[in-house]
Amino acid sequence: MEFANQSCQEFTEVLASRAPVPGGGGASALVGALGVALGEMVGNLTVGKKKYAAVEDDIRKLMQKTAALRNCLLELIDRDAEAFEPLSKAYGLPKETEAEKAEKARVLEEALETACAVPLEIMEKCCEAIALHQEFAEKGSRLAISDVGVGVACCRAALAGASLNIFINTKSMANRERAEALNQKANQMLDQYMAVADKIFMDVRHRFD
Repeated sequence: MEFANQSCQEFTEVLASRAPVPGGGGASALVGALGVALGEMVGNLTVGKKKYAAVEDDIRKLMQKTAALRNCLLELIDRDAEAFEPLSKAYGLPKETEAEKAEKARVLEEALETACAVPLEIMEKCCEAIALHQEFAEKGSRLAISDVGVGVACCRAALAGASLNIFINTKSMANRERAEALNQKANQMLDQYMAVADKIFMDVRHRFD
């Protein structure tokens, strides 16, 4: 699977189709990558400017981090599709006999947890990206401040979107202790970083008042 290498048109066409992948997880990873790219663009518009010479080293370090995050999120598009495949197959397993029911339950439980792993990683990367946007907002070129706002909005949307791909899977898990542990991780990130993203966005918005 190489969805990340498709054109925008190709990706959105397959996303809109009945194909099981890519879905919400892959879309979230892409939106997160776009948000990170906007932060990185602000960095590129800042370095080399005399006005921002004092923070140029900081900006360059931020850009190294955003480049790594952007590439990771693009990789997660395909990894999310790959993680969903076992779950799709598990739902189709036979359940005529007690033995088949037990085997299906075992495989399904394992596949559900696997399907949560990538969205959880997408969330973690989006949290990192939101924190980096805070620095871009503080130190980046004023001429590109609106792009910081758009970038953090994308990362916020990706964070929220990825969480739903966790919650839909944990709801079906038989191991409720493990399910609640995954839910708690997701909710902690939502509680902390949605608020951070909102603050960054509104700080940017108020600069135009």
